[in-house]
Formats: sequence, C-alpha cells, structure tokens
Amino acid sequence: MKFQIKPIQVKLAVLNFIEFAVWGAYLTSLGRYLGNIGLGPQIKWFFAMQGIVSIFMPTLMGILADRKMEAQKVLALCHGLAGIFMIGAGAYCMMAGNVVEFAPLFVLYSLSVAFFMPTIALVNSVAYNALSKEGMDPVKDYPPIRVFGTIGFICSMLLTNFLSIKGVRMQETFTQLLSSGILSLVMCAYSLTMPSCPVNKAGGKQSFAEAFGLKAFTLFKDGQFAIFFIFSMLLGASLQITNGYANTFLGSFAANPAYADTFAVKNSNALIAISQASETLCILLIPFFMKRFGIKKVMLISMFAWVLRFGLFGLGNPAMPGVLLFILSCIVYGMAFDFFNISGSLYVEQNAAVDIRSSAQGLFMMMTNGFGATIGTLAAGAVVDSVGVFENPAAWPNAWYIFAGYALVVAILFWILFKDPQKKEAR
Repeated sequence: MKFQIKPIQVKLAVLNFIEFAVWGAYLTSLGRYLGNIGLGPQIKWFFAMQGIVSIFMPTLMGILADRKMEAQKVLALCHGLAGIFMIGAGAYCMMAGNVVEFAPLFVLYSLSVAFFMPTIALVNSVAYNALSKEGMDPVKDYPPIRVFGTIGFICSMLLTNFLSIKGVRMQETFTQLLSSGILSLVMCAYSLTMPSCPVNKAGGKQSFAEAFGLKAFTLFKDGQFAIFFIFSMLLGASLQITNGYANTFLGSFAANPAYADTFAVKNSNALIAISQASETLCILLIPFFMKRFGIKKVMLISMFAWVLRFGLFGLGNPAMPGVLLFILSCIVYGMAFDFFNISGSLYVEQNAAVDIRSSAQGLFMMMTNGFGATIGTLAAGAVVDSVGVFENPAAWPNAWYIFAGYALVVAILFWILFKDPQKKEAR
C-alpha cells in the first residue's frame, strides 16, 4: 500500500516544530544563565511561574477557544503577546549588563510564559481538529506529527548550546530569551494559516458552568477521571525538576578540575538534548502502546521511567564511565515525558465531550503544568536548598535520590488506585 502524506500533516508538523522551538530556546539553559548572573537561588521561582500561570491560563484560553474565538486565532494571540514580553525580558538583560535585577526580569518573563503555556494545549486542539476534518485518526496520525515538535525543541536547544555571540555561548547569556521571543512572533503569524476551529456559541438558557465555559470541571464527577487528573498533577510535579536543575547540576562539575573540561560540562545543553531525541522515538511508540496496553500501563511505564531518570542522575558523573549513566537517564526521559504527556492528552481527547475538548485539554494542562509543576518546582527548590547544593555541589546526588523516591511512591499509588478504562469496558 502506497504511503501518502497529506498537506495538512506537513502544516501541522511545521506548527509543532515552531511551537516547541520557542520553548527549547531557553527551557533547559535558563537555570544556567540565572546562576551565572547571581540568581541561582531564584531559579525555582522562574520555573514555578510556568506552573503558577498554568493553573489558570490554559483553562481560560481553552474556554475562550471553545466559546468565543477560533482556537487558531487564540493561539496566534497568545504567541504574539508571549513573544513581545520575552523579547522585552531579553532586551532588559542586554541593557542591564552584569547588574540584572530579579524583579524586572521576573515580571517580563512571567508575562511571557503566562501567554505561552496555554499554547501547548491549544496546539493539540488545533491539530486534533484539523486531522478530524481530514477524516484522520488523532490517536494514530498525531504522534508522528508531534515528533516534529520534539525535533524543533532539539534544534533550538542545540542552537542555544553551540552558537556563540562574541565568544560566549547562548546557553550562558540572555540571547536565549531574544531567540525564543522572535520564534514566538513567527509562530503567531503561522498559526493564522491553520484550518478554522469550531466555536460553540450555544444559545438558550444555560447553567452557570455552561455560561462561563466551566463544564470541563464536571469531569471530576467521574471517579476514574478524577483519579487520572489527580495523578496527572502528582506526576506533573516531576516535569520541571530536570528542566530547572539539570543544566545547573551539570555545570556545577566545572568546579572540579577532574570534570571541568568534559563534554557533559562544557556542552550540557547538547547532552540534555539526548532526552528530546529519545522523545522523538518514544512518541512513535505511543499508538502501539496505547492500543496494546491501555492508559494505565502506559502511565505506569512513564512513572517508573521518572524513577530511573532521577536515580541515574544521582549515580552518574561527567567522566567515563559515569557519563553513560547520564546518557541512560536522558534516554529513559523519552518514556517518562511522552508516555505521560502525549498519552494523557490523547486520553482526554477520547473521553471528553466534543463541546468541551479545548477546555478539557486546558484542564489537563492546569493539573500537570499548573498545580503539578508549581508544587514540584517549589518542592524541588526546597530540597535543593536543604541539601545545600549551591554551597556544596557534592550534595547533588542526595537531591536526585529524594526525587527518585517521590516518583516511586507516586507510581505505586497509581498502580493500586487507577483502573484501566479498557479493562473496565471489557467486563
């Protein structure tokens, strides 16, 4: 049978590529830059802000897309504002030079991520709508398209790692913020080329929940859906830990002459990019795993992969053979991230009513990248501070083992409490 690629698949692949290139420009390297300018203890607040805004912004933008404005236009609006504020953050750092103050940088950065974070769920909604219009199956056809998002993230990471400006690599400077902002403006324009998404402007008498687009919260009435969302929050707590601290952790080895010149220390972003390379392969496995094993086993694989992700960081070091443990940690990250994030999004798409799907995607985002990421980032910051890694870099393994223990407890509880929907239907 001849394999044929439809034009919409190409358009959606480019959409995902740019979307995640925006994020990849700074997400894994921001902590290193903040440490360089003396804001290391504040790293947790920059990454926690991504979670704080995700508590309400994805849901609000999802409601706007469901009820007032076509989703592709909401996507463009969000990226336009996110790009302007991120460029503003980079411009402030450029003017401030070596005396960057926390407050102005944090405010501009916070405004940018407030509008960027909803775009992750909106891209899913726009893509699912476009595929459905073409008579395609999102579960089967979206994962290969989503791969290009990860490729975009990798390309952006590598650009930040290897591109030098005046002899200093972007991962060490504010230029990563400018790069992200410019890409966001490109995404703003490109979003408007996507197929039109339906808007549910229902008339007649409506309940309070329907009138204000809060109907997605009724999903909590379903016991298993409620458990799914609660564990999405608990697992979401793991998402920002390595984003915030992996590059900073690897950079800390520079203080040790035995490790200072190793590839893992000098090219931390490139090493971490192996995680995203693993994502590209794991995304392609999702259709098989979802249909063969169901959402419960797929999410359990993700949870146990997080245990390995953190534990291997604690055991490794930048020299051979210890660096192999870092590489293995990056490889298992693909399953840790994709088997939860992408599969969870597909689960919501399949189980939520048509008229609340954008809102439901926003709710999923709120629980994972909102409450989960906020709690996880602040808790991780407390752990990092309590073990004293900035005063004593040798204490880093203790922090990673604590994170691994947390992921293990979450996995065991999920195994006990959540019932696989496929098995439930089969009875």
